[in-house]
Amino acid sequence: MTDLTALSYTSEHEWIALAEHDGATIATVGITDFAADKLGDVVFVELPAADSAVSAGDVCGEIESTKSVGELYAPLSGTVVEVNDAAVDDPSLVNAEPFEGGWLIKIRVEGDLPADLLDRAAYEDLTA
Repeated sequence: MTDLTALSYTSEHEWIALAEHDGATIATVGITDFAADKLGDVVFVELPAADSAVSAGDVCGEIESTKSVGELYAPLSGTVVEVNDAAVDDPSLVNAEPFEGGWLIKIRVEGDLPADLLDRAAYEDLTA
């Protein structure tokens, strides 16, 4: 189980796990359990291609559920280094394991992290 207090969150209901790898900061990004619950059953996930550039705040993908279609926003700027093909092939992973097997993309962070990232307590206050 992922330590939810070790993650950062966005007001767009995404989580970010940061790790250092070969001198670069790599951010694993997914949607939160709150977002997955509000979306309902996820039936389609469209993600950016590996090696594509993303900019903080810009749309970089789409998540479609039985209830609605939602946009995936890049929570930070950088280059996509990996896409979770398992979540594309089986979108139900986003609902079943939002913090584990349902992660979406990994980004090599370029520049500073956004100043408006939330810790778990602040995110829980946002969604209360």
